[in-house]
Amino acid sequence: MQALYLLALEPAVECASDPNSYGFRKGRSTHDARSQLFVSLSQKASAQWVLDADISGFFDNINHEWLLNRVHMNKGMLAKWLKSGVVDKGQLLRTDDGTPQGGIISPTLANITLNGLETGLAQFLREELGTGNAQKGKVHLVRYADDFVVTGSSKELLQTVIQPWIVKFLRERGLTLSEEKTRIVHIDQGFDFLGWNFRKYGGKLLIKPSQKNVKTFYGKVKEIIATSLSVPTETLIQRLNPVLKGWAQYHKGTVAKQTFNDVDHLIYWRLTRWGLRRHPRKSGSWVYAHYWKQCGSRRRFAGLQNDLAGNNERIPLPLYSLTDMKIVRHVKVKGDYNPFHPDWVAYGEKLRVQRMGDAIWSIQRASLWFDQGGICALCGQEIDMADENMHDHHIVYRQLGGSDALSNRMLLHPICHRRVHALGLKVIKPVSSTGDFNLAK
Repeated sequence: MQALYLLALEPAVECASDPNSYGFRKGRSTHDARSQLFVSLSQKASAQWVLDADISGFFDNINHEWLLNRVHMNKGMLAKWLKSGVVDKGQLLRTDDGTPQGGIISPTLANITLNGLETGLAQFLREELGTGNAQKGKVHLVRYADDFVVTGSSKELLQTVIQPWIVKFLRERGLTLSEEKTRIVHIDQGFDFLGWNFRKYGGKLLIKPSQKNVKTFYGKVKEIIATSLSVPTETLIQRLNPVLKGWAQYHKGTVAKQTFNDVDHLIYWRLTRWGLRRHPRKSGSWVYAHYWKQCGSRRRFAGLQNDLAGNNERIPLPLYSLTDMKIVRHVKVKGDYNPFHPDWVAYGEKLRVQRMGDAIWSIQRASLWFDQGGICALCGQEIDMADENMHDHHIVYRQLGGSDALSNRMLLHPICHRRVHALGLKVIKPVSSTGDFNLAK
């Protein structure tokens, strides 16, 4: 039932969301929040002070009356969801405040609660300080779910003007800032946000994995290794590789190479200890020779796996190395992007291709090109397979439930793609054997 209401509620909420709110919204992620902070803080003339805010018990303290008065849906149904209670250890507990974490509609209700934090603050500053002074204040708010930071030109501005307004804004919704965790810092001192550390070194902003995030990640790796003392090497590698790749993927858009290298060394040391514990009568050099195999030009911790080509000989299964992850700049979404609005469909498709890994896009582009016989679905003219600017079009738009499957996608010339969206044309994928195409309006 919540999913059905969410289908109608989410597009309406998207229209009222703040431009730099990135949590629980389609097409947005923590990487977009990070990129926006880089834009706001990286220049010499950028704000030098940051309010690093933390809301106490956000999901548990949202005021029900405030939600019921402002969420545009059936009030009776919403009240039942909010007041239904939770079962903890077999006991039913009342829910007089907050939204249940894990509920399918809770993230959207959370965004409704904090929508207006950015735009409301900007309006307040214009009225309080005047348009000119508000711009000189260099105030920018970036939010991901209930985590947010505010930049400012001075500590006094953040402390005496902005923070009191935020406190008042949150109080109306039953929320408060944590006095222990909320702080105002200079950019040269740095701050942590979403697992990254933002800090200027000699006037240059560097974004790195935070120490807390690295420590938590390494703790997880240590636990996997420690609990895999008796399992085959291949099993240990299969447990570790998804964790290593996922963490590296998360940080690949930051200054993370040195961190990757340092953690790789820690993992090497941890695996050496793992090998010595498995073979207490063997030396470190024996463990290295036994578990580190030649893989290409390097020796890597590896097991053995069956050759996918069908050969009888088993081939090495190497442990993923964090330093193998390429550092790639993230393509940030536009602040006013609305995935539910028809005017933004073409932009959403272009953004998706830009964010897709080169290798994945190349493979899928080749597959689509061969399926279409190298013909544009709209104009019927040839598409150069080497053309990097060919557009990826969804036949059934994603906002209407269309999938990312190749069967729902086709390649178009850039000008043809713009015509499809501007004129509301519908296209049918050409058949490769004939090259015929159909066009309907």
